[in-house]
Amino acid sequence: MKRFEHVHSKIINVSQAIQRAEAYRLVCEKVVFTNGCFDLLHLGHVTYLAQAASLGNKLFVAINDDVSVRALGKEGNRPVNEEMARLLVIASLGFVDHVVLFSEPTPLQLIEVIKPDYIVKGADYDANVLDRKDKRYIVGKHEASAWGGKVQTLPLVEGYSTTSLLSKR
Repeated sequence: MKRFEHVHSKIINVSQAIQRAEAYRLVCEKVVFTNGCFDLLHLGHVTYLAQAASLGNKLFVAINDDVSVRALGKEGNRPVNEEMARLLVIASLGFVDHVVLFSEPTPLQLIEVIKPDYIVKGADYDANVLDRKDKRYIVGKHEASAWGGKVQTLPLVEGYSTTSLLSKR
């Protein structure tokens, strides 16, 4: 049961996220931030999160709450898994240090208070896009540059997305 308690301890609130990020910076550890729905964990997610974790010392994963997933206009009856299940599944990955739930349309507020060294997204986003209305724009890009943070995109694993997996049913 202690291992499951450890998984639970990775799920933190915004105040805890701020405190931990500040503590990591004090000891010169690099904070990496990414976000998503992570509705059905698949090879693409695991590969992406492992690569993101390798960019720094501590990986924070922000997960959309159920209401914000529905607001994103995802196809079908999404999310398939409710938010606590999604939090626990992502927290169970050894290379994920912290998981934070957010309800806003974007994680911008969370990014602004955590101030990560890296904001990471998949290759369906583009670090060179400057127009905030473009769906390829990486939220927090402008803000991160103000504190010396970087944005990074990672390649997608061909054939693995939640939408494509659900369409196979």
